[in-house]
Amino acid sequence: MAITERSIQTPRGEMAWIEAGAGWPVILLHAFPLNANMWRPQLEAVPAGWRFIAPDLRGFGRGPAVDGPVSMDDYATDVLVLMDALELDTAVIGGLSMGGYAAFAIHRAGPARLARLMLADTRATADTPQEREGRTAMRELLARNGPAGVAEQMLPKLLSPAAADETVALVRTMIESANAEGIDAAIGALMNRPDSTPQLERITCATLIAVGDADALTPPADAEAMHRAIARSTLIVIPGAGHLSNLEQPAAFSRALEDFLLSAL
Repeated sequence: MAITERSIQTPRGEMAWIEAGAGWPVILLHAFPLNANMWRPQLEAVPAGWRFIAPDLRGFGRGPAVDGPVSMDDYATDVLVLMDALELDTAVIGGLSMGGYAAFAIHRAGPARLARLMLADTRATADTPQEREGRTAMRELLARNGPAGVAEQMLPKLLSPAAADETVALVRTMIESANAEGIDAAIGALMNRPDSTPQLERITCATLIAVGDADALTPPADAEAMHRAIARSTLIVIPGAGHLSNLEQPAAFSRALEDFLLSAL
């Protein structure tokens, strides 16, 4: 499947994304602190009749530069502006980890824009005080050692111990090539994101919830809690995968996504 790099000027700045396929749109939102390239395995396996679009969020990859604090609502607004620019009234919105938090923000801003929803290796709850302290410590680590220091700390949490060497190298490269200002702004957005738990019962579109069975950051228990609260949800646990389940087990993840898109939920 041919993958195309595209960009367009919008009122929010230049938006950049990669895409593949043609047909009904699926927008895939990347994890922290990666970029749209984490979705390349899925863009290489787009089902017939579907168009996968993976944008770079603000401050990452080729996305708009950050010029101050960023919130999940800012990421959501960027995606909605991109949808308007592409003349997409609705789309399937899918997010992994931080991308899932941005998907919640899109739902809050415009639930009618979501044809369906995918929440992968993410959770509805806000950070605990202890987790916020950890984010602050990561900001200090970033200031001292740059993105390479963040990569060193995060890699064992993002991937399972059984992850292939090439997957580890790919994730390390994406993190180390990230913009330090973008990482710092995203840490602030993560720390200050709202609790989306009360929102779950208001999600009425068909929803896929996917999680790696070895995800240590947002474990299967978090996915199960969302599944219980979202009426029209399907839960898939992906064997042999950590937090970045789409990269560790790309075939299983892509199959689950395709089955969801083709289902009659």
